[in-house]
Amino acid sequence: MVPWLALWDQNYFAGWIPILREVLTNNFVRGAVSGLGFVNLGAGLADLAKLMSAGRVVNSIGASGAGSIGSGLANEE
Repeated sequence: MVPWLALWDQNYFAGWIPILREVLTNNFVRGAVSGLGFVNLGAGLADLAKLMSAGRVVNSIGASGAGSIGSGLANEE
């Protein structure tokens, strides 16, 4: 959402480089930055969901006891 705030227009570097100001204030660039931010947010949430579900699997395996894991490995050999 930052590209649509007044903060975006007060960029230090855009004040010194006029072409950069033109690029940064272009609505297509603002939309692209916002879109990439939403994609990044979605990817982060997906990773968090994977991490939380993996934690549940590890907790359920740990709750069943190490003896069952060790005996399963011994039977494969």
